Amino acid sequence: MTMLVDLIVLLGMLVVLPLGLGLLDGPAARLARRWPLLAAPGAVCLWLPRGPLATALAACYAAATALLAVLALRRAAALRRAAGPADLCRELAAVTALAAPSVAGLALVAERSGHRLLGFDLDILALTVPHFHFAGFTAALVAGLVCRAAPDLAAARWAALSVPAGTLLVLAGYFVDDWAELLGALVLTAGMWLVGLTCWRDLRHRAPDRLTAALLATSSAVLAATMLLALWWAAGEAADLPHPTLTWMAATHGLGNALGFALCAVLAWRRLAHRPETQR
Repeated sequence: MTMLVDLIVLLGMLVVLPLGLGLLDGPAARLARRWPLLAAPGAVCLWLPRGPLATALAACYAAATALLAVLALRRAAALRRAAGPADLCRELAAVTALAAPSVAGLALVAERSGHRLLGFDLDILALTVPHFHFAGFTAALVAGLVCRAAPDLAAARWAALSVPAGTLLVLAGYFVDDWAELLGALVLTAGMWLVGLTCWRDLRHRAPDRLTAALLATSSAVLAATMLLALWWAAGEAADLPHPTLTWMAATHGLGNALGFALCAVLAWRRLAHRPETQR
């Protein structure tokens, strides 16, 4: 499982994050061009044994994610200037997207140092890193983009609210119990299904070419399956019912979300970013 999770994290650090940052406006978009260089220490530390060198490199990556958290705070301070409900929803999603990698960065430092941060097992810390790159950053980013592209659709607005809320509830569930984490998984899954539904039903047909439409369709279809797996695992943990192992989840839910949802989604939205009609 370790090698697979590390490869998924590499995809998030070096590909999905810079592509996604480029879809935001302001300083985040400018930072996107430098992000692969900033993320390089984090990528290298994944392949080193736990110890001082790996920890130092992980700390360099955590510092880069802290820059994103600062940008998140700046956007949060400007929320009161939101022009309306849709604008507020998509800005909340953007704030969540920018803040999420800092959780991954902190977990990476703890895991690479062998420190059970707040009592969490090292395996859980290792899985927190990809979770907050994909379920944190990418999911919130795409939910905000969907809301920006279809501000008049209630489903898009609810997606941009429930994805950040679900992400925060899942994080809170780490500190409460499995039932709280299940609640977070339910809210996050509802939001992600709304993202997929809106892309499939309303935005896919606006795509300028077949490739963009196929990328949107793939990301939407994958969400239907991978988030169902997330619910199965969370319900099994909470109710002590049979459920997939973490290794199986990494190979299915994790890999599917990384390649089928996140990568396809950011590539599709990069192509759509040059089409003014998708911004109306």
